[in-house]
Amino acid sequence: MHDLRAIRENPESFDRGLARRGLEAMSPAVLDIDSRRRAAQTQLQEMQARRNEAAKEIGLAKREGRDAQPLMDEMAQLKERLPQVEEEEKALGAELDGLLASIPNLPADDVPEGPDESANVEIRRWGEPTAIANAKQHFELGEALGLMDFEAASRMSGARFTVLKGGLARLERALADFMLDIHTGEHGYTEIAPPLMVRDNALFGTGQLPKFEEDLFRTGDHYLIPTSEVPLTNLVNDQIVATEELPYRYTALTPCFRAEAGSAGRDTRGMIRQHQFWKVEMVSVTAPDQSEAEHQRMTQCAETILQRLGLPYRVVTLCTGDMGFSARKTFDIEVWLPGQNMYREISSCSNCGDFQARRMKARCRPKGEKQTQFVHTLNGSGVAVGRCLIAVLENYQQPDGSILVPEALRPYMRGLERITA
Repeated sequence: MHDLRAIRENPESFDRGLARRGLEAMSPAVLDIDSRRRAAQTQLQEMQARRNEAAKEIGLAKREGRDAQPLMDEMAQLKERLPQVEEEEKALGAELDGLLASIPNLPADDVPEGPDESANVEIRRWGEPTAIANAKQHFELGEALGLMDFEAASRMSGARFTVLKGGLARLERALADFMLDIHTGEHGYTEIAPPLMVRDNALFGTGQLPKFEEDLFRTGDHYLIPTSEVPLTNLVNDQIVATEELPYRYTALTPCFRAEAGSAGRDTRGMIRQHQFWKVEMVSVTAPDQSEAEHQRMTQCAETILQRLGLPYRVVTLCTGDMGFSARKTFDIEVWLPGQNMYREISSCSNCGDFQARRMKARCRPKGEKQTQFVHTLNGSGVAVGRCLIAVLENYQQPDGSILVPEALRPYMRGLERITA
């Protein structure tokens, strides 16, 4: 959510930020509704004050034996008009809140400008892209091993689901345990087991609602989480925390559920884009002056996973046209997939500044002070388990179709060194 006072004070700056995202100026609409709402509030206050004053004048007139009927007629008109003005003020407030809720976060000053992913800027690479003659894609490898069954998944659930069996099912579990052990044991994250269903206020807080409802799965009064960013970030929803305790660092392994409403025709084969997948998430809650350093740190935590697994990758800064709704700056980590002969996203680490905190009313306060500040929130994949499994399959594929298990994973695979049919 945006700071209405800041928009009032510097509408040009607000519109410049939107223009960098390729959006039209919205301050005129925001300020128009805000002006009309404040006028209604002023009118309401004046009418309420006049009502109270008239009530006293009526009493005085009656005690003094004067004609109170004109005052009583005025009071009747006020009573009739007040609910109308109250409703008008309430409607304008809801309209303003709805408009502000639909506007994405403004990009940081150092975010590169551009319309789409073609304008993203590469920062660094790690490892050399694996060179494999006639490299196969993950679904070809998994199906040939008889350990990846898309047909069975389709019979029971439809498209964009997968059944993993045997060694691949174990590999998925091993990857998740490996990631959690590193993030909790080495990087200082606290492991959380959060709810997998949340109410709409939690999704509003992190920015999925109201704009992206079509990408969510709903069940009754709850939504299935599209990422554990939602419950982890909402741990500070409507809270005032001690600034001295920050940063909070949380991690969780959860399934994620996404309708992929806008992805028709994209990555229809294999496990790249699924309705249900596992992900290890990282969330940080920081004081305002900590978030930029925390953003770098979080990205490096995700990179550690790929380095330990020996998976080549690159890090890019997303341009203004490719960033998510709640982010002010995002680093994507893209892992090398030799079967596709390209880098594909495996982690996205975003600094949201105080954007989510304003929606959640999440604040911090230094010890001994009365003044509060909105916290800053960050989130990142640490990493997407299914995509990491894909990267292991494609980078460690052997000429006979088997898959070597990366050395770092072997203790989690009970010493298994190779996955075979």
